[in-house]
Amino acid sequence: MRLRTDMGAVTDDEVIRKRLLIDGDGAGDDRRINVLLKSFTKWCNSPGTPEEGFTQYQRMLGILAQCESSMGKTLMVYDMNLREMENYEKIYTNIEQNITSAHEKIAECKKEIQRAKRIRKNRQEYDALAKVIQQHPDRHETLKQLEALDKELMQLSHIKENVDAKLELRKKQFHVLLSTIQELQQTLENDEKSDNDDSQESPAENGE
Repeated sequence: MRLRTDMGAVTDDEVIRKRLLIDGDGAGDDRRINVLLKSFTKWCNSPGTPEEGFTQYQRMLGILAQCESSMGKTLMVYDMNLREMENYEKIYTNIEQNITSAHEKIAECKKEIQRAKRIRKNRQEYDALAKVIQQHPDRHETLKQLEALDKELMQLSHIKENVDAKLELRKKQFHVLLSTIQELQQTLENDEKSDNDDSQESPAENGE
């Protein structure tokens, strides 16, 4: 049998040996056995009367009964210690299992914390994106705006076509006007030249 202590495992033989070294003849059961052995040796070698021998014999029986009673108690204590040791071993095993289970739970909790952090980060990113999206019009509103812009662009295109047509017409009219002015100017120059020629011919006729 071994006794588990904080200083390590100590055998019963070591305990008994230390007790004998400290107590000399021993104490308790050890002393009774030593006294019984001495009394038995004395009884065997004593030449006393039968009455003294019988008295000594009764005394030895009493000591032996005490030793047997003490031995019974010791056996009971020994059995109790064995049961306690078994109970302690079960408790120790249960504690080790609980420690292992606690480590596993801690590891699982750490994983859950990391998972929760990722979920929280994703939610924050989603919330930020949702706020950005809310600042812009929805798809239906955007389509309506695009349709309105398309209509406005078509109107501007028609206006541009009309302006271009008017500009082209004005160019043609201006070109005609320039041509007319040039023809008119040429006509005036021709008329002026013709008048000058008539003026020069009249004095010559008068001299004849």
